[in-house]
Amino acid sequence: MTAQRPKTIFITGSSSGLGRAAAKLFASHEWKVIATMRNPEREAELATLPGVALFPLDITDRAQIEQAATRAVAAGGVDVVFNNAGYGMSGPLEGLTDEQMLRMVNTNLLGTIRTTKAFIPHFREKKTGLFINTTSIGGLITVPFNSLYHATKWALEGWSESMAFELNQLGIGMKIVEPGGMKTDFFTRSLDVGRHPAYDALLDSVMGAITDPRQMETYSAPEQIAEVVYEAATDGKDQLRYVAGADAKATYAMRLQLGDEAFCRAIRQQFFGKHAETVSS
Repeated sequence: MTAQRPKTIFITGSSSGLGRAAAKLFASHEWKVIATMRNPEREAELATLPGVALFPLDITDRAQIEQAATRAVAAGGVDVVFNNAGYGMSGPLEGLTDEQMLRMVNTNLLGTIRTTKAFIPHFREKKTGLFINTTSIGGLITVPFNSLYHATKWALEGWSESMAFELNQLGIGMKIVEPGGMKTDFFTRSLDVGRHPAYDALLDSVMGAITDPRQMETYSAPEQIAEVVYEAATDGKDQLRYVAGADAKATYAMRLQLGDEAFCRAIRQQFFGKHAETVSS
């Protein structure tokens, strides 16, 4: 009897956080893992794990995306693409430069779209395959001073939902994992902050609330969210969205229960308190 070929997952953004945790988890389940990152030569641990290959990939580089996809297919094919690379951005719109905005859109949105496009021919030819996209609870709700980040995550939500219809007709799946807060370096190494003096006090108040140690205690470990990614990859369900983490589930349930307008008032009150007055025109 012929042994079944181990499945292969291609992961973007594997150098830290969720991507790294997912690479280790899938490898522990005897998957072949192609872990991509901008500087694989700096990675020591993943390179030692059985079945893990490190590829260089900057998802803002279209040529490098094509090269990585071609190399992965030539190495034996891919069963799952986990689009995980991305980062956070906070700050008032007036405080963000064009360069910051373009980098965010190119990474969080277009990087995922281009990586997906590069693998569709492979999946279409073999009439099977699965894309899993990391969005965020920030693709279902918003908080102040994260407008560009939310723009990319809400765009990914809509794009993924539409693509799920399109790809399903070809035998290809698409799923979304929507984590809440994670105990990673997201708010340090992975956060880009834009500032403008007119908003400094308000921004400091909002960032203080988000990074309050008591709030961060409610966040999930990346290993917990990686388990949800593994579930999405292996459960065989016709399910689009996987809200991941207790805080994300509670926040999204609150939005559904209150409705959009009441939820937005609650968020405004949470972050701005007595300064939560609104201006209507």
